[in-house]
Amino acid sequence: MPHDLTELARIGRVLEEAHSLLEADRKRLEEQYGPTPYTDITAGSPTQTLHGIASLSNAMSQTLKWLALAAGYSVLGLDRRADHALEMAQMKPVAFPSGADRMARPLGDATVRAMEMVRDLGFFDEEIAIAVDVALAAPQATYPPADWSAHAAERQRRAQFE
Repeated sequence: MPHDLTELARIGRVLEEAHSLLEADRKRLEEQYGPTPYTDITAGSPTQTLHGIASLSNAMSQTLKWLALAAGYSVLGLDRRADHALEMAQMKPVAFPSGADRMARPLGDATVRAMEMVRDLGFFDEEIAIAVDVALAAPQATYPPADWSAHAAERQRRAQFE
């Protein structure tokens, strides 16, 4: 199926801007925290915050690559490949917005703006928008949990209602 290249370009520009904002915040946080021990697994710690921002940025980068591939295949008239690449681009990004769950609060302005841009883009399933709102509203980092047993029990309890 032919794709609307103008729309793909609009989406790509938004994803690129979000990625740039996340990268700017990643660099700011690296400068702020400096070298951190990689053994600190406390939610909101410098290590987890840096891991979270890198995850957010990488998720946007990967999505943008799939989108660019879809546009390129579409230009070449390789519609089946374009469809597949677009499906991959629209899949829930592995670490977006969950990377924010690792990060200390308050989140940086650039991170918040990037998350809002992706939420408002309308490119992903509605569940992404909801997850972004939840992540932005969280008063503190929530991952990794302090008590893994309680975390597992809560996940199991929630699964019963789905």
